[in-house]
Amino acid sequence: MPSIVITGASRGIGKGLAEAYAGEGWDVIATARSDGDLAMLSAIDGVEAHRLDVTDEASRSAFVDAVGDRPVDVLLNNAGILDGGPPSVEAWQRSFLVNTIAPTLLSQALADNVAASERKVIALMSSKVGSIDDNSGGGIVMYRSSKTAANMAFKCLEIELAPRGISTVILHPGWVQTEMGGENALIDVATSVAGLRERIAETSSDNSGRFVTYDGQPIAW
Repeated sequence: MPSIVITGASRGIGKGLAEAYAGEGWDVIATARSDGDLAMLSAIDGVEAHRLDVTDEASRSAFVDAVGDRPVDVLLNNAGILDGGPPSVEAWQRSFLVNTIAPTLLSQALADNVAASERKVIALMSSKVGSIDDNSGGGIVMYRSSKTAANMAFKCLEIELAPRGISTVILHPGWVQTEMGGENALIDVATSVAGLRERIAETSSDNSGRFVTYDGQPIAW
């Protein structure tokens, strides 16, 4: 069976993805931070839950050790935060740590596992608001800038990892009815999850490095 690592899988889109992949027989390695969330994930048939604080170097290292030398067909960097408050040095640094630095370092750390698999895909859950071209309204500067930087980091990864047969995709999940997206969001989790899975499934060396919406629309950088 193919395998997938999903970070930040305790709620919303991450949880929906973990359930969907496990439901189709994939070996799912899902991460969360709290005991309660880990117990919830462990109760899903086919899900192996691990504690991971993506911002903590020791936690990332322990998680990589737990994965060991197992092949990982898809690494899905889903963990992220949206801090819409007034910009500050501390808050801005945390946005970059969670949304940009952590997924890049984790992807580098698990590159051997991905390269050893059949599908060889690394995905980033980004956001359309990270598009400079699309920004006509401003606001949420910490979140926007951290996602823009993450897009650049993963474009670099795409170039660096291509010789190893690894393909990347940068995803916009849509405005989704989750704790982060709010009740006024345009689509539900199931719609987003279905589209995201299609985008991941179609990712290959022929289209590696795309920045696309859940329903397949290209996004300008």
